Amino acid sequence: MTQPPESSTAPPGPAPAVPAPPAPPLRPTVPTPAGASPQPRRTAFAEGADRLRAAAMTEPGRLRIIGAVLALLVVAFGSVTAWQMTDRAAAADDVLTSSQPLSSDAADIYRSLADANTAAASGYLAGRQEKPETRKRYEDDVRTAAAKLVTAAASSDPGSESARTIEQLSELLPEYKGLVETARANNRQGYPVGGAYLRAANEQMQHEMLPKAERLYQRENQRLRSDYADAKEFPWAAIGLGVVALGALAWAQHRNYRRTNRVLNHGLVTASAASVVVLLWLVVGHVVARSGLNDSYDHGVRSLDVLHDARIASLTARSDENLALIRRGADTRDLGGGKTADAYAWGYDEQIGKLGAALTAAAGLADDSAGRKPVADAGSYMKAWKDRHGVAQGLSDKGEYQQARDKVIGVGKDPTSVCFDSVDAALKTALDHEQAEFQQAAGDGRDALTGLPVGAAVLAVLGAAGAVTGIGRRLSEYR
Repeated sequence: MTQPPESSTAPPGPAPAVPAPPAPPLRPTVPTPAGASPQPRRTAFAEGADRLRAAAMTEPGRLRIIGAVLALLVVAFGSVTAWQMTDRAAAADDVLTSSQPLSSDAADIYRSLADANTAAASGYLAGRQEKPETRKRYEDDVRTAAAKLVTAAASSDPGSESARTIEQLSELLPEYKGLVETARANNRQGYPVGGAYLRAANEQMQHEMLPKAERLYQRENQRLRSDYADAKEFPWAAIGLGVVALGALAWAQHRNYRRTNRVLNHGLVTASAASVVVLLWLVVGHVVARSGLNDSYDHGVRSLDVLHDARIASLTARSDENLALIRRGADTRDLGGGKTADAYAWGYDEQIGKLGAALTAAAGLADDSAGRKPVADAGSYMKAWKDRHGVAQGLSDKGEYQQARDKVIGVGKDPTSVCFDSVDAALKTALDHEQAEFQQAAGDGRDALTGLPVGAAVLAVLGAAGAVTGIGRRLSEYR
């Protein structure tokens, strides 16, 4: 019997499995050749550069980059301005309160030592009738020199050449005082050996102490000139950065105008205004400060230097004048050609010549009548001094020692001591005037820089914030 065919409505069985596509053939592994290094991984910097390039392809990305660059330029401008002006303000303050006063103290050390030597010779020349004022002048000079040495030691750098010189002078001063006191004691008893002690004291002063004091003065003057150079150096780095920052801000605003037709961007305008104020303040402030410092040097420091030289020459001339009478030709100077001259009489002529040259230079540097008058007075007293010294020298040459001594130390009519005292007083007046001129001009120069470092930093922060805000307003239009 034949089986009936299967009904077409029978439920289907499970679908046959579809075979998976064949897997792709594996790529053969290529071995790394011997000696070849594996491919290096990319650095974070390279990946950052790629992201920066990708961002620069869109306007928001470009705006972010522009904002960052503008803020960086403005901050850099303010920072460099604050740094350079802080250095210059500190140097200007050093000129006024440190290096110039120290230079003046060094000159006072020299002057006090030279004047003490002159007073010691004058006291010895008077014999047992030494005037109390002469003795007091000597003691005041020694105390002044000792006090100024202490001040200079406290202000000098430990181990420096100046510190060593000050230490040596501090050691020599008591030795000098001992020689002078020994000379005075012998002179009061009428012992001629006192003249030998005074000569030893004078040689120690002239050949050891005064040269050291002069070197100290020269080093302090060099330090003063260095501070002047630091204070007056033009801030080219700050000015250059300011110009670059303003140029970048102008370009950014012009770009903004071309793309949006908006004339002003408040943030960028604020940044530009802050940068302009800092740049103008920087240039004007430094020019005014430089002018004041130049004036303080030309009409203060230079005049003080010349007047110090004049005063030292006057003191040395007076010392030589006294010693010429004390030594009475015992010390000679070879003039060449078989000619000799009294060493101290020759020294007096040399120092009077230096005094005249210094007074001529000081008159040329004085810039007002208050400065010129004491210099002119000193010149008149110097001429009278030379005339009276000529009379005294003539008496000494003729062997009239007592009359020559009276003509020099103040006994009798028209002594040279009056002329010397008048020259010294006139020079002190001129020095006081020029010191006041220096302080006024240097103070004006320093004050012109007051507030500039802090002001530049504050305005730079304001400018950077303005630049970021201005760019941020543009970025908000893309959100």
